[in-house]
Amino acid sequence: MSGRGRPAEAPAPAAVAPAAVGPAAVGPAAVGPAAGGGAAEERAPVAAAERIVVDFAGEGEGEDEMSWGMWEIWQAMGRQRSPLPIGGSAALEPGTTLAGLAAELRYLLERFPSMRTRLRFAPGGRARQRLFASGSVTLEVYDAAPGADAGEVAAAVEQAYREREFDFTAEWPVRMGAVRQGGRPVHLVTVMHHLATDALGGAIMLRQVQTRDTAPVSGMQQLEQARWQRSPAGRRQNARALRHFESVLRTMPARQLPGPTDPREPRHWGAEFLSPALTAALPRIAARTGAPVAGILLGLFAVGLYRATGISPVVVRPVVGNRFRAAFADVVCMVAQAGVCAIHVAGAGPADVVKRAVQGSLTAYKHAYFDPEALDELIRRVSVERGTDAGIGTYFNNRSNYTLPAADAAAEPDARGLRAARRDTVFRWYERQETQTERFFVHVDDAPSGGLRFEIHVDTHHVSPAQAEAFAYAMEAAAIEAAFPDTEEAEFAAGTEGAEGADEPVAVESAR
Repeated sequence: MSGRGRPAEAPAPAAVAPAAVGPAAVGPAAVGPAAGGGAAEERAPVAAAERIVVDFAGEGEGEDEMSWGMWEIWQAMGRQRSPLPIGGSAALEPGTTLAGLAAELRYLLERFPSMRTRLRFAPGGRARQRLFASGSVTLEVYDAAPGADAGEVAAAVEQAYREREFDFTAEWPVRMGAVRQGGRPVHLVTVMHHLATDALGGAIMLRQVQTRDTAPVSGMQQLEQARWQRSPAGRRQNARALRHFESVLRTMPARQLPGPTDPREPRHWGAEFLSPALTAALPRIAARTGAPVAGILLGLFAVGLYRATGISPVVVRPVVGNRFRAAFADVVCMVAQAGVCAIHVAGAGPADVVKRAVQGSLTAYKHAYFDPEALDELIRRVSVERGTDAGIGTYFNNRSNYTLPAADAAAEPDARGLRAARRDTVFRWYERQETQTERFFVHVDDAPSGGLRFEIHVDTHHVSPAQAEAFAYAMEAAAIEAAFPDTEEAEFAAGTEGAEGADEPVAVESAR
């Protein structure tokens, strides 16, 4: 272990994003405030009362190309003009000390190579990863006044961490701050940019931080990944993946989304969708189809999008964590990539579409490890040959940890119970902005109150607000139909009577 934390002599220099990132990097020229994830409430700025410098020394150092997972998220960060920050804040256990938090921050950087990785921009602007063996990082301390809401102070710190630009060449990926009240730390805020890790890596990291695992890290780390990707085995994997992508690109509909049927300004809108009925239907769908929850959700996504747009097959890029690959099972870094599958929906019932989604997703998972730059070149070539844009702007990202409850026939709702549950459904526009997002991106998360929360981001020049709302309610209707296929479909018709008038993304809430 390196030296203990010490007071900082001066604040860290302001973060400045790379001034110029060339076309080869396909990344942000100046990555600013986060896009998506909800409209942030404006909070008063906060200033650190104390800065504690934490020295660290870990194993390994070197420089190489970015890994494929890093390249893919770097491209997304460039498109969305955002570091796509992850993390959050949490209350601390009584007795927590600043020394203990400094030790936790040191552990993060010493144990996980991705936390000690910065970028270097080669001549021409191409980004490369650079792993450092040692250095120092700052733990910031913010004071909450007596009687103040320390959670609000933590929320303001988190907002500031998310909105402040990252300097990818001179700043470590992780920002950590403690909120102190009455002389002791009561909340911890941790935010990092998305190059450092994906969601599954973050979960692995949290588990190891809690247990302070000291066994050597396992799995293929980022530098080793870059070397493997150039190997014959890596080139074969990439070739197989690209053949799969090409088979979809050459046969998919020329139009995957409706286009500018009702374009809005600002053009990028965000909504949340909460459906107790959909969640309650999952156990029965699983029993009827034998499908896992992830496959059911992808199938319902496909049915919903088809019913809202009339386009089949539904071509979607599901985000794949890639932890089923033995070399990546326990790694804390960015290895998630978006695969591709085409799900035929027209003429099929929801249960059958779920089964097709399961099969399609297995193929997508198998081929979701590839060179994103090579895929870009393939898309350009196919676009020219087909005379149409072959880019796929539809994404599905299941980040939920939802598991099916234990079988209990008495507790399982019947069709009437699912219909009644629809009264508690909520669809709410919460955001509209000019900051670019993907054309159609749906995230699935665990809702704080239980069940599932769908976060829907649309480019209204490709999917209208009314179509996005219709999609959400069509998913819900499909879930009930898949659970009870003999019930009249009309009973579950998607409730989008008012969707055509969804002019404003705020205070538009439907409860059914």
